[in-house]
Amino acid sequence: MTIAAWVLAVLAGLPIAAIAWAALTGSGDGERLSALAGSVLPTYIANTALMMLGAGAIAGTIGTGCGWLVAATRFPGRRVLGWALVLPLALPAYLAAYIYAALLDFSGPVQTGLRRIAGWGADDYWFPDIRSLGGGALVLGLVLYPYVYLLARTAFATQSVTQFRAARSLGAAPSRAFWKVALPAARPAIAGGLALVLMEVLADFGVAEYFAVPTFSTGIFRSWLAMGDKASALKLAGVMLVFVIALVAWEARTRAGRSDSRDGLAARRDEEPLVHLSRGGTALALAACALPVLIGFVAPAGYLVSLAMTGEAQGGAGDLATYLRGSLWLGTAAAAVCLAAALVLAFARARSQSAVTNGAIRLATLGYALPGALLAVGLLAPLGAFDRALTDFARGNLGWSGGLLLTGTSAVLVYALAVRFMTVAYNTVGGGLSRIPPGLDAAARSLGAKPSRVLARIYAPLLAPSLGGAAALVFIDTLRELPATLILRPFNLETLATRTYRLAGDERLVEAAIPALILLAAGLLPVLVLNRLGKR
Repeated sequence: MTIAAWVLAVLAGLPIAAIAWAALTGSGDGERLSALAGSVLPTYIANTALMMLGAGAIAGTIGTGCGWLVAATRFPGRRVLGWALVLPLALPAYLAAYIYAALLDFSGPVQTGLRRIAGWGADDYWFPDIRSLGGGALVLGLVLYPYVYLLARTAFATQSVTQFRAARSLGAAPSRAFWKVALPAARPAIAGGLALVLMEVLADFGVAEYFAVPTFSTGIFRSWLAMGDKASALKLAGVMLVFVIALVAWEARTRAGRSDSRDGLAARRDEEPLVHLSRGGTALALAACALPVLIGFVAPAGYLVSLAMTGEAQGGAGDLATYLRGSLWLGTAAAAVCLAAALVLAFARARSQSAVTNGAIRLATLGYALPGALLAVGLLAPLGAFDRALTDFARGNLGWSGGLLLTGTSAVLVYALAVRFMTVAYNTVGGGLSRIPPGLDAAARSLGAKPSRVLARIYAPLLAPSLGGAAALVFIDTLRELPATLILRPFNLETLATRTYRLAGDERLVEAAIPALILLAAGLLPVLVLNRLGKR
């Protein structure tokens, strides 16, 4: 099993190795890097960093504030808002960009309503441009803040309350006790949530592309596909990889610093709030927690529903079965591959706790931190070279007269998606495996059962619920994936995500409403799972 785990680790680490190799070797690399540094690289670095900073600030403020209010106070609707605050995560960021742009454009309902109410003309007022770097950061922050909220809520709910109440008994105001006691204790969890937000912002392609903000993802996409400059795309991916490594290291460091307090769990079993709110404070807390839900989910979802009910949207859904079929096939294939690999990795972890096995598992599950564009470019370079060698061999020895065997096929796309979402499947399967008594494995081995037989006859049936959950999560993530699918998909494969992207890019959001609504509905399942895990 350790050998199998290392085989999976090598396959998953192939894009990283390819990008690192391309960044460090090759002729003319110094001149190419100098050319990039003198032209587009500073813009990509600045825009990506500013987008991460802006979205991180918005997500951190909303997630931490709402997490504290839900965990430490009591106000009407708190229980409903406690899970509703996670709903914006069901909305893919690129869908949010399309919807917010339609809502806030000059001809959209918001500006049209303002002009009608105030009697303004076209030049009588100024309205911020949503199609900008600031608009992109706002959209990403509103959609991604649940990452911070879930971890902050859990940290505030489980941390020790003794110190907070001691500070209050010594005369500290609730705000001072929050800043001096509660927030520092929850800082590792909040930083971990922010690391996840920043990874998503770094990986974003749809928002930056639609709002015309040059970032690393859009730069890699344009260099590889639009300009045909594969060497520059690999160099950009190498610089982007530095950002990814820094974020992964930061997330791992914050995870190591988290701890739950048994005292906090015992003390918070009752419904006694840490902070008692006045009538005005109750109204403000209700508004502060309801506003992100309304802006981040209810308004976009309601707008999509209103568009989907129009005759134009229903008339444009004639080919919906084709896109559904492509999405279903791709999601099923990626889920099957991820399940098989996750089962092998989880079984290897159960049979061996050595540093070698743990290192292989860590490398095999690193793909979730890789942006889709980076992963696609990292895979195309080595697979293209291997494909050319394989095709030459087939032509010379087998009389093959066709083109490349792998490049441009669905197999490469499934491979990339399996690498991308291996972490989702492994975490779910590994969690189920941890609840199976190890004595069952020992008893089966004492009776002479081989590892493959133990896996098939004992672990697989007991892990059926976890395997089903992992398959559902991978399937839905595959359904929503955009940049890797755009770069690697065959010409005859169109999914709901790529169809929505193309229609929205042509300003045909009404026709894209029904595919977008399906993607939004599909995203609700992993959100509900995350919310349940957060409560645990």
